[in-house]
Amino acid sequence: MRKINIKQTPFASYCLNGVAEGCKFCVKGRKLVLFITGICSRNCWYCSLSEKRKNKDDIWVNERKCKSIKEMIEEAKESNACGAGITGGDPLLKMQRTLKYARALKKKFKHFHIHIYLPTKFVTKGKLKKLKRVVDEIRFHPEFLINKNKEKEDIEKIRFASLFWKKQNIGIELPILPDKKQEILEFILKIKDYIGFVNLNELEISDTNFNFITKKYKLKRGGYVVVGSKEAGLWILKKCKKAKLKLRIHLCTAETKNWHQYKNRLLCHEILPFGKRTSEGTIVYFAVYGKKIKNKLAFADKKKNRIIISERLVPKLIKKYKIYKVEEYPTYDGIETERGEIKWT
Repeated sequence: MRKINIKQTPFASYCLNGVAEGCKFCVKGRKLVLFITGICSRNCWYCSLSEKRKNKDDIWVNERKCKSIKEMIEEAKESNACGAGITGGDPLLKMQRTLKYARALKKKFKHFHIHIYLPTKFVTKGKLKKLKRVVDEIRFHPEFLINKNKEKEDIEKIRFASLFWKKQNIGIELPILPDKKQEILEFILKIKDYIGFVNLNELEISDTNFNFITKKYKLKRGGYVVVGSKEAGLWILKKCKKAKLKLRIHLCTAETKNWHQYKNRLLCHEILPFGKRTSEGTIVYFAVYGKKIKNKLAFADKKKNRIIISERLVPKLIKKYKIYKVEEYPTYDGIETERGEIKWT
């Protein structure tokens, strides 16, 4: 008989029986984050969406606010994505948009793996049937954590998915609320015959859930992760192991998301000429602002009104121009982490 073990992954997460296919792409930084809308009817108190996205009907693709499929495709190419995770808000509230954008990705890229996150509230057989044509893996957000009376409805709607997807491609995703670990475990045991995987996320704070979370829980040193959340997740894994569940159960820690997953996505992203990557995924450029320089070792970055030059040019141009050493993210927003003028000596 095969021995079942809880394993710590190279990405600071923990798993039992392996992880879902979509997670394999995510931890390698190869998933495009397609935020289809910030509109949602549930208003979960633990929701970690930021102020700029929550309850706003905007489309974001990674860090890029998009208004067209063309812009989404550009971002997919620049980030070298091999798949996409469609999220929100609730994608079912913008069903035609969700289908349109997913179809475009499937048409443009071969073997493009798409998974989707769905609150159960507006799930119907008809909507799932339409999604099946463009979605490879489905992840449900049940309502029972905010309304215990919705548990039976959650289970019934998740069961619908078996009409369209293989069991291995159906799962649930839950935040690990430390005081709800028993309820989470019981729900997993009730739903186990209809799903192939479970994702448990360490509970984090954001600008929109801070007041709710800090009233109920203590925060770890560093200030953004709830004390006891990870430990509750490990407790659930051990209980599932003891019950000999064949589900793939993945405990995704804050470190997994904010360090490995995000950093690896940065490392996959295209960068401008003459830039150098750091081990953290940021890029270092040497730049001259507001000037024109014609040289084969210079690149005009019109977006930021600057000329990026090769480090080899710095000694030759330092007497003539103000040259800055800039460290920034390779994402569309290009947020700078550091900028300093290089002094001639």
